[in-house]
Amino acid sequence: MSEAHDHGLPPKSSISRWFLTTNHKDIGVLYLVTALFFLVFGGMLALLFRLELISPGADLLGSLGYNQAVSTHGLLMVFWFISPFAFGFANYVVPLQIGADDLAFPRLNALSYWLYLFSGVLMGVSFFQGMTFVGGWTMYAPLNTPAYIPGEGLGATSVVLALIMFTAAVTLGSVNFLTTMYRMRAEGMRMRDIPIFSLSINLTVWMMLFAFAALLAALMILGSDHIIGTNYFAYSIDGTTMATDADNPGASLLWAHLFWFFGHPEVYIVFFPALGVMAECFQTFTGRRLVGRKWFILSMVLVALQSFVVWMHHMFLTGINLPIKTIFMATTIGISLPFDLMVFSLIYTMAKGRVRFTTPFLFSLGALILFIIGGITGVFLGAIVLDYQFRGTYWVVAHFHYVMVSGATALFGGLYYWYPKITGKMYDEFLGKLHFAVYFVGFNLLYFPMFVAWETPRRVFEYSQDLQIYHSVATVGGFILGASMLIMFYNLFVSLWRGEDAGDNPWDYATSAEWAVSSPPPLENFPGIPSYAGGSLSFLDDEDVAERRRETSDSDRPAGSGVVADGGTATDGGTGTAPVTARATATPTVPAHETEEEEHASHASLWPFLISLAGFVAFLGLSGVRTGSLVYISLAAAGGLATVGSLFGMARESFHAPEMAIAERWPFAGVEKTKLGLWFFLASDIVLFGAFIGSYAFVRVAYGWTEWHHDLIPAAHVTMPGLINTYLLLTSSFLVVLAMVAAERESRRGTVAALVGTFLLGVGFLINKGIEWNHLFHIHSELFPNGWNLSTNIASSTFYLTTGLHGAHVTVGLIICAYMAVRAWNGAYQGDDKPIEYFGLYWHFVDIVWLFLFPLFYIL
Repeated sequence: MSEAHDHGLPPKSSISRWFLTTNHKDIGVLYLVTALFFLVFGGMLALLFRLELISPGADLLGSLGYNQAVSTHGLLMVFWFISPFAFGFANYVVPLQIGADDLAFPRLNALSYWLYLFSGVLMGVSFFQGMTFVGGWTMYAPLNTPAYIPGEGLGATSVVLALIMFTAAVTLGSVNFLTTMYRMRAEGMRMRDIPIFSLSINLTVWMMLFAFAALLAALMILGSDHIIGTNYFAYSIDGTTMATDADNPGASLLWAHLFWFFGHPEVYIVFFPALGVMAECFQTFTGRRLVGRKWFILSMVLVALQSFVVWMHHMFLTGINLPIKTIFMATTIGISLPFDLMVFSLIYTMAKGRVRFTTPFLFSLGALILFIIGGITGVFLGAIVLDYQFRGTYWVVAHFHYVMVSGATALFGGLYYWYPKITGKMYDEFLGKLHFAVYFVGFNLLYFPMFVAWETPRRVFEYSQDLQIYHSVATVGGFILGASMLIMFYNLFVSLWRGEDAGDNPWDYATSAEWAVSSPPPLENFPGIPSYAGGSLSFLDDEDVAERRRETSDSDRPAGSGVVADGGTATDGGTGTAPVTARATATPTVPAHETEEEEHASHASLWPFLISLAGFVAFLGLSGVRTGSLVYISLAAAGGLATVGSLFGMARESFHAPEMAIAERWPFAGVEKTKLGLWFFLASDIVLFGAFIGSYAFVRVAYGWTEWHHDLIPAAHVTMPGLINTYLLLTSSFLVVLAMVAAERESRRGTVAALVGTFLLGVGFLINKGIEWNHLFHIHSELFPNGWNLSTNIASSTFYLTTGLHGAHVTVGLIICAYMAVRAWNGAYQGDDKPIEYFGLYWHFVDIVWLFLFPLFYIL
């Protein structure tokens, strides 16, 4: 029986494998194939509106068709193609590069992929719901609200829900990668010794963890405007005029702040993996370790940190005062400086090495050239005065694509670079170079004329007749660029069947660990436990493992332990030395997955697919519940129940994902992987709640802090319900601590009693909240003759939505608490209080959030 069958995983030739697999390499392949599908989807839309722009005037698609094509093209390329494409490589390569046998949470990795896929399917469904989103990919308010969307707007609602689903996938992936990289590195591999691609992914997921939480807050608020009638971003409509009075001041500016707090880090989220690919290819194909490697890494760290303090340069044309704009102009110019250093590092690496002009290198070099042009033209937009001139023109369109698509260019190089490792076959080098040549010509023919025709307004199909020649050239370039993709698809598909065998390492100077194993790698990645403690990659046998475990006894190895390769070159970087091989030292007899409890790691689970499918059905139903349609309501209910049931099924599934027995775990050596993953998740959740609380503060200050209570909140809104709920939650937190103590003392009755008490107090919180809401809904006063409900005014929207988000967290906690109470009754957790501790971390966080919400909404 094959190794795959031994692990409960069908062979790759079986369709069922791809629905069941949780192995990181399989998930990586799924990400790559799916992202390329969305590339074709978004590319076809681009070609459609490029045909429209051959001449001014909407004579092909019509105005609504044009706006749909432009909006969804941007959304598909930014969200569903370029980042997932990069994370296809990250899924496949990062565990191999750091010496891990898989990601820390394999089922969450599969769940992340399936959520991504079904979010894209929901995006596609939006085209069949009357029309899809038409407000541009930045989704500016109030054009993103139902009042400004023609028809019922169901397709637009589906797009918002698809983005929420996508963001959930990103959050799971971020938590997974961070936990893996801090808990599962090979012995002797310090964080600074990680190969440059994996380092770029590490910084990318840190940015994703926080940036996407802000986007999730914006999307949840927008989704509530669409589905339940809140009016965060909805201006009042009075006949044909738009009221901008006290009904909702600052709503469009609020969306801009939330979106661009995500949107500018997103540029670096997109580009960092590409930068990592470029660095890998430059090292491998120059035979030279990256010049100034530590400064290159430091520059990436600085950019990752600075990326969150430049968002307001997208808002220079708003009413923000000049001193604040000037500060953000300075931060914008400042963030370009680390990029200068990285560019010079790559150039000097090329100058000091011996260049081999392979296809991956050509794409990496092309990406560097395109990025330099994009960066220089972007500096213009960082200056307030010039931004007033260029904003809203095709100068921005050209600059944006030179930056973003240069990242895609490098990723195509990565596809050629790791294609032999993934498939075991070599691509056709001539066709690869032909692809690059056609691609590079098409790219520049498409986007460079936009700089010349910069006076064309963005997202508008009307432009001056004088500029028609440039748009015609751009359209021709677009079709050439599209044709280059056909060359790539033909090359890779045919090579899969007819290509030469690649061998373990087809590149002369590739030294990172993925090239030390067969192509494609085995299911468990390595023939033993990888280690760099001896100065180069080796694999530990039975005796070595036993000795290391005796040394570490009950504790992890201290930070920085083990000998690290000279200058870090055994873990990363071309130096002209012999490539690493899998036969480096010790006899490779102990698979990594057998070092804990002598059990095989699990690699198959259907639950991630089922959870995502159920979530898709629920979200599809939510997109139309406001119409009162029985079909949509039934879909939402059935999907919701199926989602909860599938989550319960996954929780009950026997799935073994052991930690590596020997690994570098600095700086989290004393933190178990589940707890670390929960920490990362809660860090993201802090940003989510911070965005909601910040949004409340923003609109309240815009209205007037004291007038808010006088004009918008009924006198019946009193402090007592909030005070009672504060006591209930604080008491429940104390009971969780008692449950931990009881479990540690192996008192089953005490554990059950404390968990049941926690559950009852949480239910009391929700009941009290429900009574309060019901009272407010049905008050009748001169100011609020129809009660104070979700859509009464901006104050009611902020109150119900923010406290409702907290209530949803309480509900999730109660479901977990009830599940744990039943398990405790059956004898679980006795002598093992860790699961209760993890639940306690979540529950305490929810309680702490309430301590912020109570004074904000009930006292101040």
